[in-house]
Amino acid sequence: MARVASTPVGLHRFRPSFQTAQFPQQVKNFVPSRNEHRRFQSVACQKTPDPGDTSSPDKSPVEPVSSNEVSSPATGSSTDSGIPQFPNKNSNKQIAVVSTLAALALFLSGRLDFGVSLKDLTAAALPYEVALSNGKPTVVEFYADWCEVCRELAPDVYKVEQQYKGRVNFVMLNVDNTKWEQELDEFGVEGIPHFAFLDKEGNEEGNVVGRLPEKYLRENVDALSRGEASIPHARVVGEYSSAENRKVHQVVDPRSHG
Repeated sequence: MARVASTPVGLHRFRPSFQTAQFPQQVKNFVPSRNEHRRFQSVACQKTPDPGDTSSPDKSPVEPVSSNEVSSPATGSSTDSGIPQFPNKNSNKQIAVVSTLAALALFLSGRLDFGVSLKDLTAAALPYEVALSNGKPTVVEFYADWCEVCRELAPDVYKVEQQYKGRVNFVMLNVDNTKWEQELDEFGVEGIPHFAFLDKEGNEEGNVVGRLPEKYLRENVDALSRGEASIPHARVVGEYSSAENRKVHQVVDPRSHG
């Protein structure tokens, strides 16, 4: 009887020891799962994972997720910048077309306005004697090649001259030419450019001196072309160059009006 009664008691005591032996096994299995999670983070941060490395059993599920997440911001930053690093063929063509048009516009504007010089005005002007004898009103400009204001106003004078060409005479007299000493005293030229407005009989109706708006010259010439008794701007003086700075020279050709 003693042996039969001892058997259940021995089995009852053994079961708790067997169940407690399973607890370390569960803890042991749980700890590697944390380590595996840490390995997943370290693999996800790698920029160029080694495809031949098979030491990590969790590499296959990590590669598609970590590679897309890491490479997608770099790709988006390059495409969203909107500025190409090097110009392509289309941009080069556009730049070439714009540059050509700008150069052409600058060339035409220079030819139309800023390309006009005092020599051009002098070449197109009538001789003083002819202007006084053809029965038309006359605009006489006293100028000099060294006069900056004269050069600046040359395009404006050219525009007005072309508009009233055939109806009003335009004469250019160089103050450096000793041939025009009498005219300088007669018209009282002290500063240049000096514009004298004469009616068809050769009588002076007024004068304009120095840098002034184009409309002053245009309105006076218009009044002369219509035969009015007076001009709207008869005595106006702007910024001018002093005639005392003349560089007097002898006349080469007596018929020259320059």
